[in-house]
Amino acid sequence: MEITKFDIEGPLLIKPRVFHDERGYFYESFNESTFKNLGLDFKFVQDNQSNSSKNVLRGLHYQLPPYDQGKLVRVVKGSVRDIAVDIRRISPTFGQYISIDLTAESNTIFWIPPGFAHGFLSLEDDTLFMYKCTNLYHKESECGIIWNDPELNINWGIANPIVSDKDLELATFNNLDSRF
Repeated sequence: MEITKFDIEGPLLIKPRVFHDERGYFYESFNESTFKNLGLDFKFVQDNQSNSSKNVLRGLHYQLPPYDQGKLVRVVKGSVRDIAVDIRRISPTFGQYISIDLTAESNTIFWIPPGFAHGFLSLEDDTLFMYKCTNLYHKESECGIIWNDPELNINWGIANPIVSDKDLELATFNNLDSRF
């Protein structure tokens, strides 16, 4: 596996070793021992999957401590623009974000640690997105930031995405409920 770090401490881009032959390909999307050997000691307790049409935007979501989640995300089919916003108030990169395009063809995996709001925009119809979580979903701890927050000024690459009513009611970054 090849690990790439970002200017924002914590998130990682993971490129697994992919074995191709005439039948197709094979790779390990997660192997506890391999990850531990790379210094990535995560315990996952929940797997999630979503299917989205093109231009569907989900997020930006996070959970408050002690129910905060780290997420190991990847695209199985299609492609997404994935966003992770640093909401750790003591971080020198508080309010900064990482934007990365993930595709099924690249097989890349994105680690988003606790302390980040997360969202993604589906770039193709029938995009299948999977993620492992380090904590269970806890409705009472669920929070979020509106996708088009003017202070964050995230370049999603789209003016009018398809957003759920619930996500349209999320708070602005200035009204962030962050206990990180």
